[in-house]
Amino acid sequence: MPAETPAYRIRTANVPLMVLHITTTDLMQFKSQLLQKLAQAPDFFSRTPVALGLGGIASTEESLDFQDITTFMRAHGMLAVGVIGGSATQREAAAKVGLGALPEISARAPRPEESPPPVAASIAPLSQQDELPGLEASPPSSQEDTLPAPEAVVFRPTLLIDKPVRTGQRVYAEGANLVVTAIVNAGAELIADGDIHVYAPLRGRALAGANGNTQARIYVHSLEAELVSIAGYFQVFEEGIPEALRAKPTQIFLSGERLELHPLRV
Repeated sequence: MPAETPAYRIRTANVPLMVLHITTTDLMQFKSQLLQKLAQAPDFFSRTPVALGLGGIASTEESLDFQDITTFMRAHGMLAVGVIGGSATQREAAAKVGLGALPEISARAPRPEESPPPVAASIAPLSQQDELPGLEASPPSSQEDTLPAPEAVVFRPTLLIDKPVRTGQRVYAEGANLVVTAIVNAGAELIADGDIHVYAPLRGRALAGANGNTQARIYVHSLEAELVSIAGYFQVFEEGIPEALRAKPTQIFLSGERLELHPLRV
C-alpha cells in the first residue's frame, strides 16, 4: 500500500510582524488615538497581522477587554495574532479570546562595539514570508570564570536586492541594513531593522528601524514613496510629496517623535 502523502509540515520561520504597543488601559483613549493614526494611512494595516505589546501596562495588573480590542482592530483591517509581555492576568485574558503568547524580543540599536548580528532575509508576496538562513559566530569566551560571559559577537551582512521589487512583494532585512539598486514599485514594501538605501525610484513603502531602532535612516535616490517609517513612526503622502523633495535624493530620519525629510546632497 503506497505511503500517504503528508498533509502538512511544521517549520519555524522569522517573519516581520508589526507590534502595537499599548500604553494605557483606557480603551476609549486607545481607540480614539488609533483611529487618528489610521486616518492618515487607511490601507496601511489592510490584512496586516499585528502583535499587541503589553509591556507598557504590565505593572498595572489591570486586564483588558481583548475581545473588544480584537473586534475593533479587525473592523479596521488589523488582525491581532498574539500578545507580547504583560502581566499573567493580561496574558490569561488574551488567551481566552484566542491570542497567542509571543516571546519578548529586546529591540535596541546595536552598540558601536558590536558587529551587526546574522541576517535572516526574505523576499516574498505580502501574504507569504520564507526564511533564509543567516550566519552566526560563536560568542567569545570569558577570561575569568568569576566574570559574566560577554555577549555573542555576530555578523549580519547588508541585504542587497539588485532586481526590481514588484507590486505586492515585501523585502525584509532582519537585523541588517537593506540596499536596493533597482526600482521599488508602488504597492511593494521594504522593511529593515537597520537603514534602508534605495539607489533608484522608491514608489512603494519603506520601513526602517523595524525592531525599534530610532537611529535608523532611509536614503532614497528618487523619493516617490507612498509611505516612509522609522521605528514605527510613519508618514504618508496623501497630498503628494513636497515639491522640494519629489523625485529627488532624500534622507529621512527620526527627531524625537517626528520624521524629518531633508534633501540629500549627492
